[in-house]
This record gives sequence, structure tokens and C-alpha cells, in this order.
Amino acid sequence: MKISGKTDIGRQRRTNQDSYAAGELAGSVAWAVVCDGMGGANGGNIASASAVKTVSERISSTFRQGMGSNSICNLLKSSVAAANINVFDMSKSVESLSGMGTTIVATIISEGIAHIVHAGDSRAYKISSDGLFEQITKDHSIVQTLLESGQLSEEDVRIHPRKNVITRALGVDEILDLDYSEVDLDEGEGILICTDGLTNFVDKETVISVLKEHPLMECPEILVDLANENGGGDNITVVVLQK
Repeated sequence: MKISGKTDIGRQRRTNQDSYAAGELAGSVAWAVVCDGMGGANGGNIASASAVKTVSERISSTFRQGMGSNSICNLLKSSVAAANINVFDMSKSVESLSGMGTTIVATIISEGIAHIVHAGDSRAYKISSDGLFEQITKDHSIVQTLLESGQLSEEDVRIHPRKNVITRALGVDEILDLDYSEVDLDEGEGILICTDGLTNFVDKETVISVLKEHPLMECPEILVDLANENGGGDNITVVVLQK
């Protein structure tokens, strides 16, 4: 497995409330977690950093070679549940952190299968060897709900004033409802996970063009630079994992 990632403050924010971590485990297993924090001057930073730290530590200490899909699913969900409780407890015990939370998307890639959990509007995509770029996760957001009900078009979503309002976030409630997905990967294929600082400023066609024209390990830096060139209105994080 190959892993490459980059996070950047962007051009309009005073702090970077995105956090990410990624690594390799025994047996050619790779993992990554990306969070986009929210809430107050420091709350978003703390929420995302705390969630990434907890999930990273849980995955690194608990994963064992030979784990099946059910075990990996349970590991991801329990790791995120622990992070949720940590962030929720901090938000209730420290007045300045009240209301903080974070999106999360996390993956473990083992034996050719990408196991993915997420909450919020940070996304995971499959990068196929035939050039396809397929969104795996579904945003938990107001505009996604309106899109599915037919009240908005894809183009409306990109410019809607409430496009950043999410309906699920880690740390906001005691119990977090997560979505779980599994995706098969062939040799050379990969997973891209990112925050909305990428997807709101670089369109899908441009991302596909970058992925086709450059080695995957160079793409996070190129995509972050493009998001900044297009305004950089948010923090930007991109991680690529390639089989």
C-alpha cells in the first residue's frame, strides 16, 4: 500500500480545523482518518484533533492480521464511538468548547477491501484503474436531503447558501449514527478521502483529470494547490491510499 496526504489552512481561514492521520499495519494493511472540525475559535481544532488521535490510537493498537470484515467494521465503529464520547464530554465540561464537533471519514484497507465509516460531509471516493472516480460516501447534509427529494439539482447544491450545514457530526450527541461501506480494490486502484475544502472548490472533472495525468502519490498536493487557486475558502485536506 502507498499513502500520501496533505492538509492546508486555505486562503481565507485564520486556523486549520482539519486534521488527519494515516499509516500502515502488518500484512500490507493501510488506514486513514480525516476530520473537519467546527465550533468556536478553538473548538473545531480540538474536536478534529481529538477525534483523529483517538481513532488512530484505537486502530493501531487493536487491529490484528486475519481480521474479517465484521471485525474490521466493529473496530472502525467502536473507534469512532470512543472518539465521539471524548469530544462530547469535553464540549459539556468546558464552556468555551460547547457545541464543538467534527465530521469524520475513516478507512481500513485490508486484503483488497476498503472498509469505510463516515459522518458529515467529508467524503471517500474510489479511484479505479479505468479512470473512474466514484463517490462512495453520501453527505449527511441539508442540501443532500433536498437533492434526494428532488428539490435541488446537482448544480443548485454547489451554490446553495446552506451547503455547509450538516445533519450528523461527531461529538454533538452522546450516540453517533455512522454509515459503513465496503469497496473492492484491484491492484493499482485506490481510495481518496477529503474534506469539503476540496470538493467545494475543485469540480469532479478537474479531480479526474489530475488523477489521470499524475501519479496518485502526487495528487494530494496538486489538488490542494488547485483548491487554493480557486479561492481557498476553507481548510483543505486530501489523503490518497493506493493498492
